[in-house]
Formats: sequence, structure tokens, C-alpha cells
Amino acid sequence: MGLFPAFQIAPPLPFIPEKEHGKTFCAIVSCWAGPLDRGEKALEPIRRAAPSVAELVTPMPYPALNSAFDELLPPGLQHYWKASFASELTDGAIEAHIEHGPKIPVVNSTMHIYPINGACHRVASDATAFAYRDATFATVIAGMWPDPADNDKNIKWVKDYYKALEPHSAAGGYINFMADDDQDRIHDNYKDNYSRLATIKKQYDPGNLFHENQNIKPAS
Repeated sequence: MGLFPAFQIAPPLPFIPEKEHGKTFCAIVSCWAGPLDRGEKALEPIRRAAPSVAELVTPMPYPALNSAFDELLPPGLQHYWKASFASELTDGAIEAHIEHGPKIPVVNSTMHIYPINGACHRVASDATAFAYRDATFATVIAGMWPDPADNDKNIKWVKDYYKALEPHSAAGGYINFMADDDQDRIHDNYKDNYSRLATIKKQYDPGNLFHENQNIKPAS
């Protein structure tokens, strides 16, 4: 079983009642890769946790699940994201989610909490570039909206949400979920692995040609 919770404004999809379109809900995106009858049993505790507004759970090929949100993300959107790791969902973190998640401003934006478990935790933190082997959650606050005139409002939602979660999160976050103004968190993202990566960068890209990213600078 793989699943993650999200805050999402309900899009106008056929399986969602029309009267619920445009309202904000807590969504659960799940994937069961095993015998179907066992998957139904595994989902039961989630179904009992709260009243369900809509559900689409059915056998499907993995590419269908992987592309499920594509219609919400057309080319040309404005983007501003923040990310963090956490070892647990503390009461304070849950309160922050309850406060800021329902304020999601547009249907394209979302907040996801991805679980980190299984094989990931069986690898040493210094074995690869990825240092947060002890984290159990990766949170992303993904601000995406169509009109540049709304930049300030949408960026504020992401920043306020992130700031509320910061006391309950690790210093680093998943680097692919970060915005341009997160450059000061690069060391935190890689922790003790950063110096080795900087040495490799010096060997293969001493002039820092590849810098339009969450940049690791060549070692001096």
C-alpha cells in the first residue's frame, strides 16, 4: 500500500457530486500493488476515518494513476513551492495543516504529505546523496496558478503554510520541490554529504556551468 494525504479544491470530475465542485477537501491518493481483495481490506480503516464525499478506487494501469493530475497542471502556470522533511506528524504540525490547508487558493494548487519508509530506511545516510534516511514524511506545498496578477496572494499562502510547519520540520526538504529562494537551504538538504558533492562538482563542472537549479557550488 502506498498513499498520501492532500488538501485539494474539488475539480469538476464526474465521480465528484456537482454540488461539491470548488470546495476544499482532504483527499487520500492511494495505490495498492497486490491482490485486489487484500487492497479493499487495507483501505477500510481510511474509509472509516471520516465521511467520504467522493471516491474513485478501481483497478487501473500505473500510467493512469501517474497521470491522474495532469489536467490540473496545463503548461504556463505560475509556480512557487516549499518543501520539508519530518520524522513525525506532531500535534503542532497537524494544527498547522488544519489551519492553512483549507485556505488553498486555486484548484491547481495542493499540499501533499508523502510517506518515506521501507527500503529507504535500510540505507545509510552517507551512502548516497540523499541524507534524510531517518525522515518518515516529505511535505510539499505546491502553489500553482494561472494568472501572474495573483502572484502575491498565492505566494503568501505557500509562505505562511511553510512558516507554520517550520518549527515541526527538519531543516531540509526534498530538493525537487523547492523554489529559487531556497538556495540557502542547500547545505541543509544534503547535510554531511554536501562537501563530497561539492568535490565532485569541482571535478566535473569547475566553472559551475550547471547552476540553474538548487545549486551545489564547486568546492574551492
